[in-house]
Amino acid sequence: MTRLIVILAAFTAAAGCRGQVSEEPPVVPIRNMYHQPRYDPLEESQFFEDGRTMRPPVDGAVAREMEVNASFATGRTEDNSAWLLEVPAPIVQRNGGMEAFVQRGQERYEIYCAPCHGLAGDAQGLVADRADELGFSALRPPTFHDDRIRHMPDGQLYATITNGIRNMPAYRHNVPQDDRWAIAAYVRALQITGASRPTARNEARAEETNQ
Repeated sequence: MTRLIVILAAFTAAAGCRGQVSEEPPVVPIRNMYHQPRYDPLEESQFFEDGRTMRPPVDGAVAREMEVNASFATGRTEDNSAWLLEVPAPIVQRNGGMEAFVQRGQERYEIYCAPCHGLAGDAQGLVADRADELGFSALRPPTFHDDRIRHMPDGQLYATITNGIRNMPAYRHNVPQDDRWAIAAYVRALQITGASRPTARNEARAEETNQ
């Protein structure tokens, strides 16, 4: 008798799993888990005294992906009174030393910067040349071998990469922080060596200028 009851119960359970659409309301043990109040970004809040839905971070809170040292993140001194003159030594050390750091900077530079600024930092990139062809020479970036940029503090160069300037977009979301510092270090290497990689394109331009 017990075996028969078990068989009938199993058969009944299997019959109920055939996928028919039920018109009965679903059984929801904890209904408020399915109907929670929510706010859209920038929507006015009736809960907080300041009326803002998007809450500012708690003072002193640091997200996991954030740089704890504000100077490393901004390129400014701790009191925010001036730019850092050089790439912070701890950043260089944690990235394998200066040689590896500059090599990393070269790799990132040739991906993100060379199309406009050129491989040698002389503003002879393909994008800049295309701007000339279309009559937008004003969009050509400055050469890194200009005295103004040669004497620019490393922190300011890093901040320019981070925040962008004029036609140049910000790279804070595309390039990690340490890579931005590495690019700044590589730009310094280009300036020190006076690097100029001759190409057929540059030679042709030089001939046109001489004529």
